[in-house]
Amino acid sequence: MLESLSSLMYGFGIALQPDNLLYVFIGVFAGTLIGMLPGLGPISALALMIPITFSMDPASGLILMAGVYYGAIFGGSTSSILLNAPGVAGTVATSFDGYPMARKGQAGKALAIAAYASFIGGTISVVGLVLIAPLLSKIAVSFGPAEYFALMLLGLTAVVSLSDKSLVKGLIAAVVGMMISIVGMDLQTGTERYTFNSLNLLDGVGFLVVALGVFALAEVFVMLLRGEEGHPQRQSIGSLKLTRHEAKEIAAPIGRSSILGFFIGVLPGAGATIGSFLGYSLEKRLARDGKTFGQGNIKGVAAPEAANNAACGGSFVPLLTLGVPGSGTTAVLLGALLVMGVTPGPMMLETRPDVFWGVIASMYIGNLFLLALNLPLIPLIAKILDAPRPLLLAMILIFCMVGVYGMNFSTFDLLMLLLFGLMGLAMRLYGFPAAPLILGLILGAMLEESMRRALQISSGDWSIFIDKPISFWLLVLAGLSLTMPLLKKAWLIWRQQAA
Repeated sequence: MLESLSSLMYGFGIALQPDNLLYVFIGVFAGTLIGMLPGLGPISALALMIPITFSMDPASGLILMAGVYYGAIFGGSTSSILLNAPGVAGTVATSFDGYPMARKGQAGKALAIAAYASFIGGTISVVGLVLIAPLLSKIAVSFGPAEYFALMLLGLTAVVSLSDKSLVKGLIAAVVGMMISIVGMDLQTGTERYTFNSLNLLDGVGFLVVALGVFALAEVFVMLLRGEEGHPQRQSIGSLKLTRHEAKEIAAPIGRSSILGFFIGVLPGAGATIGSFLGYSLEKRLARDGKTFGQGNIKGVAAPEAANNAACGGSFVPLLTLGVPGSGTTAVLLGALLVMGVTPGPMMLETRPDVFWGVIASMYIGNLFLLALNLPLIPLIAKILDAPRPLLLAMILIFCMVGVYGMNFSTFDLLMLLLFGLMGLAMRLYGFPAAPLILGLILGAMLEESMRRALQISSGDWSIFIDKPISFWLLVLAGLSLTMPLLKKAWLIWRQQAA
């Protein structure tokens, strides 16, 4: 404990150097702007920064890039809350209650809650990194393909089981999302799947195309169908201040989701997206007013925002202590470290303590910068909602088109955006939830890859998923998450008939 604190003080000595302070500020500021703009994303930004950091000191370079990473997750909540246009996968869950709050004139409060929750989640992850990083790295090693398959299946079933109106519709949406995820060339066998002989589909369907179509473009269509009466013009963004009751109400969800998000982030392959969905699912189950989730519940904003930022911090555990990237973003960070001549792994604490502890200390400073940057800007940012309704619709439409076209400069992607926009509209009209579809899309490819690896290890023996204790109990929890709502309904029906 004392050794960790002394090492952290050493890290603050590095992070508080004037040039590194400047890099922290530049990183979180650039990351916040990137997170607000769908189409860029932290991966693209970090890849572009590798040539810039090549000549920098490794500690300074990683401090800058880490700031961009968690700054993008922090800033991604803005477009999710204001426009229902999540450009970063880790902030999809935030839009479920953040956007309804904005529609009710509480955009300021939603953005403030997101800022506070993100700060606390990031701070808790820093504490976790300091205290238990070596121990967690050993736990992460014990997770093999079977355990990852079971974990992702649990994440998917947890979200499906929370489908408000129909479990069957939630399952259908999840299956459709998984079907979309396997479109393209199978890298293991070279087989084309669901491409319909189109070269444009060989690389699959991008997350951004689906997310912006199902959420943002579908919202444009809904607003056009409802007309002016369905969406009255908002005159105020509402107060940024939280009452004592509201602060008390979100305190426990933020704490629980921060811890959950951190532990999920430690597992390679999990990351901020799964962390945010599981945080949201957990709070919806625990809350007495769980039925109001999706209608503007403040806990539905606080939980995923705390979880996704804590998961960002947790993802540095396998990266720095094992040299294992937990996501596409940390894979780019790993590449940047290797380019700078630093090899992450068990010996990094001894060979490059300046990089390890300097980055951890910079995260806390970066979270302070993010809070100081975002809170004063909320009234200005939220003015987007006060734009005339035709202009707001045009802004959302342009936002979607520029974001999608900027990925590959392909008009085919714009057609796909329109297709998923119409799909999102149909899902709204017929009561199909969007969350299972998006999570199915995100987890589908990873589920398949983990299943294949596990079966290769076991020579095709499916019992590998139940022979290992961790995967067995995770699968049991996944089964319970699906069956419990059905059992609960059956119990209520039986009680009504008995009465």
